[in-house]
Amino acid sequence: MKISLERQRILVTGASRGIGKGIAEQLSTSGAELLLHYNQNHAEAKKLQESLAGKSNLVPCDLSDLQKVKGWLKGLTETYGKIDAIINNAGIAISIPDDAPTEDWTDAWLKTMNVNINALAIITKEFIEHAVSNGNGRVINISSRAAFRGDTPDYLAYAASKAAIVSYTRSIARYYGKAGIKAFIIAPGFTRTDMAQDFMDQYGEAYALNDIALNELTEPKDIAPMVALLCSGLADHATGSTIDINAGSYVH
Repeated sequence: MKISLERQRILVTGASRGIGKGIAEQLSTSGAELLLHYNQNHAEAKKLQESLAGKSNLVPCDLSDLQKVKGWLKGLTETYGKIDAIINNAGIAISIPDDAPTEDWTDAWLKTMNVNINALAIITKEFIEHAVSNGNGRVINISSRAAFRGDTPDYLAYAASKAAIVSYTRSIARYYGKAGIKAFIIAPGFTRTDMAQDFMDQYGEAYALNDIALNELTEPKDIAPMVALLCSGLADHATGSTIDINAGSYVH
């Protein structure tokens, strides 16, 4: 089976590194034109853009500032034209002890929610308006294993935000399908990224390895092919579903 994404324009948030970078590389290889979102990592985003074989554009936005997020997707369509799919991958995981001062804890909670679910919801809402007018569009939201099995006390906000993505995406799939919108959830487990390195610095790599059923940690390249498949339209009847890619560390 050959997956071709030629003539598709796809937005990937958080594309400068980690899972987003792996997804962007796969989608470009499959022929898609990409809109590569980044926030502060311009150098890494530019390096990625230059390495891709296909056409791409850099589209910065600070997703923690919801005023900047509002209208951002609409502006992209006005600048670049029709967008066929969005990959909401951008996310943050702030470690904050459960016994931290409430003010600090609340700041970490709200920032996590703004980036991981509030910005995602705004982008998706505006994309749906765009896609409905075209009669077709795909939304792929990157959640997490933590949405289903929870996380450690210092990552409560991360787990809660990723759980919110699940119900939000399922609602979209159920109620916009007849308008041509398909929506999917991918729930990775522990994946070798810069974000994961912060966790390993705290708990050690052995902690992560002992938690999975395979001999090596998941890498971004293990997640990217599924994204390409979902973008292709070959799996549209899986709309609303969650695809777990967690190396057998959580089976439900």
